Amino acid sequence: MKKHSILVGICSLGLLVSCATNPLTGKKTLNFVSNSELFPSSFAQYGTFLSENKVITGTADARRVENLGMKIKVAAEKYLNYLGQQNYLNGYQWEYKLIDDKQINAWCMPGGKIVVYSGILPVTQNDAGLATVMGHEVSHALANHGAQRMSAAQIQGLGAVGVVVATGGKSEETQQTWQKVYGVGSQVGVMLPYSRNHETEADKIGLILMAIAGYNPDQAISFWTRMAASSNGQAPPEFLSSHPSDATRIASLQAMVPEAKAIAAKFGMIYK
Repeated sequence: MKKHSILVGICSLGLLVSCATNPLTGKKTLNFVSNSELFPSSFAQYGTFLSENKVITGTADARRVENLGMKIKVAAEKYLNYLGQQNYLNGYQWEYKLIDDKQINAWCMPGGKIVVYSGILPVTQNDAGLATVMGHEVSHALANHGAQRMSAAQIQGLGAVGVVVATGGKSEETQQTWQKVYGVGSQVGVMLPYSRNHETEADKIGLILMAIAGYNPDQAISFWTRMAASSNGQAPPEFLSSHPSDATRIASLQAMVPEAKAIAAKFGMIYK
């Protein structure tokens, strides 16, 4: 048990020294990984991905992705300057690529490296829909969600070691039982809710960015309604998912829209 106490102490110290307030969310965040450590790896992985997949260039859709990406980038700069975070984007190397793939998906890696799959374009339907997607994905990067997930996974791993140490004197069957209980409990009770919270944060920041970029945030509701229809009811129960349910997400977005409009109005964007 002495070893277990030492391990708990180390984890607690890590939590204390690694929590900082994110200016975009106003919340304390767990982050062991700095941008200087994360960005080079992110950029390298992005380059590898592009080399292994078909990048669409020179088409109207490719230009739309590029142009909208630039608008979201400018909106992020404006918003961060407004928040007094002029240096927040130091080290970002923005890039926006359309990939020939039927997946209904898009993502943004730490440091501003964005991919949009061609399969999502029929669901976005228009520029406002695409701005919803790109604003959301960029917001994951701006809120440092990647680094936070890595940090949380490290804590989860340390917790697993703690279970092994604490049950070291028990039978093999008891040890396996407690390891399974910890694995399921930490995933369903901690990691999945953590991920769902990140999705909600990215939704909120994304609404603000798309509104500042000139797109009515009401259109985000329409997009996510279409996304819900595209899933054909195949999503798992919310408590077993890394994302909020469609109903939860749409209700949250509806509640967030007025704030996004109010912030955008400070930049001269007025939406009825």
